[in-house]
Amino acid sequence: MARKFLYVVAFCIVAAIAAALLLALFPAQLTRWATVPSIAFTPVQPLEANAYEDSALWYARPGIGKTDPARWQPPSASRGGAALVPPAKASRPFAVFFVHPTSFVSRNAWNAPLGKGGDPEAERIARIYLRGMASAFSPATEIWAPRYRQATMGAFLTAAPEGKKAINAAYADVREAFRYFVSSVDPDTPIVLAGHSQGALHLKRLLAEEVKGTPLAARLVAAYVVGWPVSTLHDLPAMGFPACAASDQTACVLSWSSFAEPADPALVLDAYAATPALDGKAPGHDPMLCSNPLTGQIGGSAPASANLGTLVPEGTLEKGRLVPGLVPARCDRRGLLLIGPPPEMGSYVLPGNNYHVYDIPLFWANTRADVIRRTEAWKSAG
Repeated sequence: MARKFLYVVAFCIVAAIAAALLLALFPAQLTRWATVPSIAFTPVQPLEANAYEDSALWYARPGIGKTDPARWQPPSASRGGAALVPPAKASRPFAVFFVHPTSFVSRNAWNAPLGKGGDPEAERIARIYLRGMASAFSPATEIWAPRYRQATMGAFLTAAPEGKKAINAAYADVREAFRYFVSSVDPDTPIVLAGHSQGALHLKRLLAEEVKGTPLAARLVAAYVVGWPVSTLHDLPAMGFPACAASDQTACVLSWSSFAEPADPALVLDAYAATPALDGKAPGHDPMLCSNPLTGQIGGSAPASANLGTLVPEGTLEKGRLVPGLVPARCDRRGLLLIGPPPEMGSYVLPGNNYHVYDIPLFWANTRADVIRRTEAWKSAG
């Protein structure tokens, strides 16, 4: 019996080593195999008119109360009973529209279900993301974060037309939610757009198709298009807004993608180079926008001492605490945001020291301070 047990242990070790080796050698191929649906794409029917009047289609919006994940706040690290990260408030009312990142990873559908309960695991993860990301915008008078028929993760890892169809279907929901948000917020209230990963991709289109050249443009404080590449040459002109060059600039765009060092961003850079931007052209080796979240400016570097507070997750990511001075930030020539040696943030770091999941938590308190500063600087064009 002991010998059989040792054989089993040895087999498991060899299998684990083999799996790690395969993932190291063929990460893109294996990821596609594990995430891209093998079923036919089923057309997603448009939502009924005024569907987003239903509060059940929102994770966050005014009136939800204590169950609103975007209103969760982490405890701050303290020394001698004094908080190291003081609370922050804005004197001017403002409203935030936040689009959460991909939480649906099923291979059994191209888009997440939106019916009662949706996909339970995807719903649970989306709420965790909102606690860790949208909560940085908590000084807002209103935070709106819609449920939507997000494209499954595999839709972004295939060149098959089904992937594009799934992404377009997800965007259609986000657009309808945004239109309802605009109709519900006081027309004199400045607005902030924010999102991460898939959510940031949809924000790029919203800016280009729903905000640019409209009266909404005068109300835009800033757009936080985080965790999705923004081409300075092929995206920003189509979006209609410049990058935020100063920490108090408004009507501008911020974007960053975080990597610890040594960084191996080959997968990200290859995808960025080959994927058409908003103007329909592939960026190739053109630089992507790198906003430094510690300074609120384009590029440059800032020491860890400038970091007001990183949201360090605990356990399942449902809880965390703010720790100041944990990581620095430096934009490199490719447009990547480098954060120095790998910080201990949990088990969701992607290959290549890619801290994608933590793009906003790494700079949680600075993001909060940034949105307050820009809102205070905003002046109505009217």
